[in-house]
Amino acid sequence: MPAIAPLFDQYRQFYGESPDHDGAAKFLLERLSRGESTVLVAEESGRAVGFVQLYPMFSSVSMDRMFVLNDLFVDLRVRRRGIGRSLLAEARSVALAAGARSMILDTAVDNPAQRLYESDGWVMDTAFLHYERHLSDGVVAARSPGSGP
Repeated sequence: MPAIAPLFDQYRQFYGESPDHDGAAKFLLERLSRGESTVLVAEESGRAVGFVQLYPMFSSVSMDRMFVLNDLFVDLRVRRRGIGRSLLAEARSVALAAGARSMILDTAVDNPAQRLYESDGWVMDTAFLHYERHLSDGVVAARSPGSGP
């Protein structure tokens, strides 16, 4: 955990979040201790320089196991050395070994890593739209007494 928490925090900052080393370490520890994710780490000279985090999920339509490649980050100082590509290859191996038929990912529309994904065989989905609903906007659903949770 001490090796990857700083990278994970840098990743979050890349997407505009405030630094939170302790929160990053806690989040990762919770995911790993509960078996909710798989984190693969790239090292160079004994130092963590990149990571990928996979979350398992299932497709109801195809009735297959799949993985969400949720996080991929390589330290800015060592980019363009093939580390991201190696992490993608290892993630693919882990997913295949787990019996997954596919992997999916979302990325920012301006993320230059799109070139890496496309050169690695990832195909942009043009058939489906991605929607998101934030749940912390203060809106609480009204319930009538006795209607349950």
